[in-house]
Amino acid sequence: MKLLFLSSSMMSKLTVTAFAVATIGVSSLMPQSATAAGGSGVALEHFTPVRTDRSLQRGAKVFMNYCMGCHTADYHRYSHLARDAGLSNEAVVENLIFTNDADGERTKIGSLMGNNMTKEYGKQAFGAVPPNLALITRSRGVDWVYTYMKSFVLDESRPLGANNTVYPNVGMPHVLADLQGWQKAVYKDDGAGHEVFDRFQPVIAGKLSAAEYDSTITDLVSFLDYLGDPNREARHSLGIKVMLFLLVFLVLAVLLKKEYWKDVPHN
Repeated sequence: MKLLFLSSSMMSKLTVTAFAVATIGVSSLMPQSATAAGGSGVALEHFTPVRTDRSLQRGAKVFMNYCMGCHTADYHRYSHLARDAGLSNEAVVENLIFTNDADGERTKIGSLMGNNMTKEYGKQAFGAVPPNLALITRSRGVDWVYTYMKSFVLDESRPLGANNTVYPNVGMPHVLADLQGWQKAVYKDDGAGHEVFDRFQPVIAGKLSAAEYDSTITDLVSFLDYLGDPNREARHSLGIKVMLFLLVFLVLAVLLKKEYWKDVPHN
């Protein structure tokens, strides 16, 4: 039986390549974070998404009841939501689908997660078409979305009566005001003649306490994070297995190189 041997240069390149791939793969699994809201100067709160069936179910409930009327998530299907959140198709149809198809019948379980509001009406009502939220956490980051959803303030000068410290002059109303209540932003002088955000001051109480509202936003943002990358858990699990394989292969490649060259005289 003939054995296939690699030259020293080829073996070295193979070893370096395996190490580089392993390093890149590990670094790609590291979370990315943001420290401040773009353009607002407001520090962002750190947020870690929760990927459990119960959290996804609660987040989906909040999203369908408070967000879906204006925003779509039509890069994702209801059937995938049922599968990943541990729900039956019947439960999703009965409790989470509120739209109709073009023929007037209830939207099917295999349909994309859209709504019945036209882009023309959205632009007329809000000044701009409400964005698709399926990829919002990938474009903005979970820290930004989490902080944004907690930063609506009462502002009677705005057309919809609300503003946001993370996204000044936003065209979105505070749709969760009945849950959170209303707060106003308090500013202070930074010593250089500029007013900077200091804190929130409660004005009108909502149905939920601060802790309960924070839990609701945790579920909602976790659900939005899931929409943006529904296969992340499976991909990370596979990625770890690939990294382990490459590391084992790296060890075998080094041992093979040493075994091949141990009897070769060196000049």
